[in-house]
Amino acid sequence: MTDQEKQQEGGQQAGAQHQQDQHAASESVAVLEARVQELEGQQGDLTDRLLRAHAEMDNLRKRMEREKIDGAKYAITKFAVDIVGISDNFQRAIAAVPPGASDQDGPLKSMVEGVVMTERAFLQVLERHGVRRIDPMGELFNPNRHQAVMEQDNPEVPAGTVIQVFQLGYMIEDRILRPAMVVVAKGGAKPAKSADSGNVPPASNDNSGA
Repeated sequence: MTDQEKQQEGGQQAGAQHQQDQHAASESVAVLEARVQELEGQQGDLTDRLLRAHAEMDNLRKRMEREKIDGAKYAITKFAVDIVGISDNFQRAIAAVPPGASDQDGPLKSMVEGVVMTERAFLQVLERHGVRRIDPMGELFNPNRHQAVMEQDNPEVPAGTVIQVFQLGYMIEDRILRPAMVVVAKGGAKPAKSADSGNVPPASNDNSGA
């Protein structure tokens, strides 16, 4: 083999080796690019999971804070349901005295005044703990606040007006503790839409025995 042939053969071998090296390099680059894409995908997935975990933790923290606040606000609900019945007894005692009778009887007048003062103090204690009495007399019937025991014809007031209260209601903070038991008028003009209708949660089942 002549020197020229050897050079040609060497050149061909070098070219073939160069092509192999380029092919191998291309394969390595493709493998690296695929690996980079895989890692980027994993990073995106981990970032998404981390953000979701942070959001869930934040929601859990907020829910626990709300439950803590609600627990403090409504902790005495069951006790309050039982205790408001005492006010009913005050009302019955006052109503049992005929109008004007106490003015003619000194001891009776003193007793009535004592009951009134005791009831006032009792209601003040309830209010300090977030419980307040509601008297819906003259208001439009609101199913979230009132319990209608009967309807009565009365065309002189708008239909749905509370014209008699059998039992006063109570609220604890922004919830109904006990709905007021009322008589509702019918036969009158169509009432205007109540401003607070539907905005107050109804009484819980715990109130049924109050």
